Amino acid sequence: MQAGLYIVATPIGNMGDMTIRAVNVLREAAVIACEDTRVTVKLLRHHALSTPMERYDEHNAPRIRPKLLARLTAGEIVALVSDAGTPLISDPGYKLVVEAIELGIPVIPIPGASSVMAALMVSGLPTDRFMFAGFLPPKQAKRRATLTELSGIDTTLVVLETPRRLADVLADMALVLGTRQAFVAREMTKKFEEYRHGSLAALAEAYAAEDTPKGEVVIVVGPPEGPQVVVDIEALLAVELEHHSVKEATALVTAQTGLPRKEVYAKALLLKKARDT
Repeated sequence: MQAGLYIVATPIGNMGDMTIRAVNVLREAAVIACEDTRVTVKLLRHHALSTPMERYDEHNAPRIRPKLLARLTAGEIVALVSDAGTPLISDPGYKLVVEAIELGIPVIPIPGASSVMAALMVSGLPTDRFMFAGFLPPKQAKRRATLTELSGIDTTLVVLETPRRLADVLADMALVLGTRQAFVAREMTKKFEEYRHGSLAALAEAYAAEDTPKGEVVIVVGPPEGPQVVVDIEALLAVELEHHSVKEATALVTAQTGLPRKEVYAKALLLKKARDT
């Protein structure tokens, strides 16, 4: 095998989704850089591999990256894996790849499982054009602001989410993106995998009525039907005024929409006055 940095996709759940080529690369590598050795060792044991591992995550990357680059410069084979799926897709590794390229070190992809592509394949939503938006912000105000930015993009959207926030995220999507069709994939390729289709509002209502689900989640949202969705500022203010003062609601909606603060504040005052009378 050629010396260099190999970016190796691993299963997102089912061990049978590991490719033969990926197994061979991990066998031949001098070291495997991984997010969590406790996770990767299970994969190695399953395939009877004993390649040394080096933990490489967002916390220790500045210290470990020079060591990996030194090994690569010396002509060794280094394999980079994430805990599951394809590395660098919302996982550590970007800076390692960039610096390896800058040093003239070959960077070779070993394709395989990807939760993003797996969800798209079975979503029943348009796949000719799509945008991967990663994880949305955990705070509601920033999340809605991000969704407002994404609402103007006429394509299928794919996001990753934690099960704890799933119902709230779907509700925010319904509020900001409108009546789009969506698809939720959870625990893909695993024993209790789940797939649900429906409108954003219907999915939000369904998950809100259930116990918090478990496992990894991918949400696929179809493109807007017909004219692009226009955000209802008064609807956003109405929601925020339920729990915040006029000033606080104005700040939140201004952050979400990017509209002038004075305009949002004036509408907030009118809504507040209408409610109080």
